[in-house]
Amino acid sequence: QVQLAESGGGLVQAGGSLRLSCAANGGTFSTYAMGWFRQAPGKERDFVAAFGGRGRYTYYSDSVKGRFTISRDNAKNTMYLQMNSLKPEDTAVYYCAAKFVPGPQSIATRESEYDYWGQGTQVTVSS
Repeated sequence: QVQLAESGGGLVQAGGSLRLSCAANGGTFSTYAMGWFRQAPGKERDFVAAFGGRGRYTYYSDSVKGRFTISRDNAKNTMYLQMNSLKPEDTAVYYCAAKFVPGPQSIATRESEYDYWGQGTQVTVSS
């Protein structure tokens, strides 16, 4: 079983950047498919970005494509989300998620596909 902890959230002006981190504790990090989701106030939790193929492939929601970059460092058991050109509509609580997949890893974009979640980190983008 893996425990996830996000960090790096905060308040930033529109056009600015933030880098979120997701530290994993327990389990073998490379055997987990990983992803990022976010939940804005009063809305459902939405997919942001995810890995497949043990980090060889990435997939992004249309709303963040070209602005956000997902990465992972298996040696440090950490996943990152670099967020550039932030917009007020990016304001949300950001969650990292993990799914144990010891075999071939496809990209998972649905919340129900993930087994483990962090507590979330708040990102607020002011206009």
